[in-house]
Amino acid sequence: MVRELSLAEQASLTSGAGMWETVAVPGAVPALTVSDGPHGIRRPDPDSADALGISESIPATCFPPAVTLGCSWDPELARRVGAALAVEARALGAGVVLGPGVNIKRSPLCGRNFEYFAEDPYHAGVLGAALVTGIQSGGVGACVKHFAANNQETDRLRVDADVDEQTLREIYLPAFERIVREARPAAVMCAYNKLNGTYASQHRWLLTELLRDEWGFDGVVVSDWGAVNDRVAALAAGLDLEMPPTGTDDQIIEAVHNGQLSAEAVATAAGRVAALAHRYATDAAPAGTPVDAARAGAAGWDVDAHHALAAEVARAGAVLLKNDDAVLPLDPAAAQRIAVLGELARTPRYQGGGSSHVTPTTLDAAWPALRRLAEERTELTFAAGYRLDGTADAELAGAAVTTAAAADVAVVFLGLPEAAESEGVDRTSIDLPADQLDLLRRVTATGTRVVLVLASGGVLSPDGWWDTSAILAGFLPGQAGGTALAELLFGVHAPAGRLTETIPLRLADTPSYLHFPGRDGHVRYGEGRYVGYRFFDTVEREVAYPFGHGLSYTTFDHRDLVVRATGENCWQIEVTVTNTGDRFGHEVAQLYLAFPGDRPRHELRGFAKVGLAPGESAPVRFEIGPRDLAEWSVPRGDWQVTAGRFTVEIGASSRDIRLRAELTTPGDGYVPPVGPMSTVTEWLAHPVGGPLLAAALAPALDGQPLDPALVALARSLPLVKLATFPVGLTPARIADLVAQVDRAQPAEGRSPRRGSPISSGRSTAPATG
Repeated sequence: MVRELSLAEQASLTSGAGMWETVAVPGAVPALTVSDGPHGIRRPDPDSADALGISESIPATCFPPAVTLGCSWDPELARRVGAALAVEARALGAGVVLGPGVNIKRSPLCGRNFEYFAEDPYHAGVLGAALVTGIQSGGVGACVKHFAANNQETDRLRVDADVDEQTLREIYLPAFERIVREARPAAVMCAYNKLNGTYASQHRWLLTELLRDEWGFDGVVVSDWGAVNDRVAALAAGLDLEMPPTGTDDQIIEAVHNGQLSAEAVATAAGRVAALAHRYATDAAPAGTPVDAARAGAAGWDVDAHHALAAEVARAGAVLLKNDDAVLPLDPAAAQRIAVLGELARTPRYQGGGSSHVTPTTLDAAWPALRRLAEERTELTFAAGYRLDGTADAELAGAAVTTAAAADVAVVFLGLPEAAESEGVDRTSIDLPADQLDLLRRVTATGTRVVLVLASGGVLSPDGWWDTSAILAGFLPGQAGGTALAELLFGVHAPAGRLTETIPLRLADTPSYLHFPGRDGHVRYGEGRYVGYRFFDTVEREVAYPFGHGLSYTTFDHRDLVVRATGENCWQIEVTVTNTGDRFGHEVAQLYLAFPGDRPRHELRGFAKVGLAPGESAPVRFEIGPRDLAEWSVPRGDWQVTAGRFTVEIGASSRDIRLRAELTTPGDGYVPPVGPMSTVTEWLAHPVGGPLLAAALAPALDGQPLDPALVALARSLPLVKLATFPVGLTPARIADLVAQVDRAQPAEGRSPRRGSPISSGRSTAPATG
């Protein structure tokens, strides 16, 4: 049908009709409405002057952002959030949701980290795939973003990300690959930045050769808003849809007429956009129906049920970092005086700034929620302590310190202002505001036990925290976060979250510290694949709290590690998790694989969250396969499993490994080729070349031992260089050796090929809790 349209009509389909709509061709292609909404649908209010809808939008459920959802380590919960987003999107007339974002948290300074899941690509891929699956189960398309190497906001529209091939393949691409292969998203959004010298919007290797040809993506590639710099180059590279429109369709038409662009390329891109529109087009929100209903809090979905789901996510993603002497949970019925300090307890910080900003259907604050839960014998008092704009206020701080001194426990709510974490700007430090840190020091100096509750979209420096009795990181808990935090503090529920980003002792300890955010339009990913815990654990650098860490109100035991071979380079791993405490709680069993040699200390390859009653045990099973063992080989241009030993680790964090088992892999059978520029060491290790070289050198040696220093020197020499030394190897003889090896070169091994699944296994746990 699209091929029957005129070239002008086809070209029009490759660019939007407005900020949030695609072009309609009467009688052929409907218009499609898209919406921001990784954690809530953001549709502009037609009665507002804010065309983008960032400051004013139609009310929708503001679920906790990915920073908090990720800390739940719960794919099923992510799927349910996705399904809820789909319901609200359709009610508000949107057919495609622009999310999730699955970029890696390379630096804690990235201002948009709150929209991303983790510093680990396995975790981000699993949670991202679950969210996409949930969204698309409701008849709404998901658009995964930002592809690729979009890991900072500084100079984001033009910065050139210099990433080596191995790092790109092992860290920054796997989350996208998993989602494309497993969840088949409707769309992928290209990033603003350049990748190794080429804008992502016109990067043919990225958008066509990798995404489509290698991974099998069959949806629409859409630009980030304003990311297209050259319409013709972008379309030729594989970009299907420019958003928003720039009025440059004539450039496409002219490029076809002058032979710069093929008519087939235009028809193909237009066909993909048309297919997306036919599949996901919805009726626009009728005037007076869901728009007005949404303002009233009933927009075609169960508002209360979605609010309850948002509270569930907030509880599941809150991380209990510290709990000395079991100060938490507080007893709501005890005769005690509790001082609740901090304006954030009354005016919550619940989401980040920028394009994901949602107008909530309602908003819970912790202070009124704590008052509702406290029983008659518990005395609650409140003091603001500080101003949200960061302006020092001695009177507010003094009143808070006085209130704390008269209490048995002080619950102090601290965090970052929204302006500190927003799209378009990176943070300059990981410190809490100075006035809040000063307040915390003064409160702890009173001798009252202090419970610290943190609100932020990223990690914070632990400087000034150490004298607190307990620390609960709520991150950004969404519209129901106030109630969720109150329930956790009073023990109605137990914290169940685990960190997805290492909390360093200092910003200077982070692996990207010397390279972020770059300068002069260029950023070098100099830390390579040593991102997050891969760096900290490999160099054994002390951290405040490690990746995967999180406490509960109960305790867990891991035992009975069993490993079974299920095929070539495939194993099933089982461990039993037991609740050894006295109340219900959730544990996250984490599987890491540790490899010898020049690789990160270990890498996450599976996880399973299980809810257990006191004394209850449950088996948790994982499966690992060739891709889980592999690393990217640049010379080979493929994934490679190297023969040798590796270790299976089961832990409660990357630093709390409870069980280990050592295994051996035969590798994938691949033998690297050797040639004239291969070193003597590489030749001697080759199954064919080694014996040939040894035989060729034997006459010159005549059985005489060589000086060890000369042997060490020779091992690093390319074979061709031996012709300059008196060892009997002429250029002709070296050429003959190379020819013999070429004729006998072993066949390609059984590698986890690029077209194979990203992971062979899944983790499973009983559906309890």
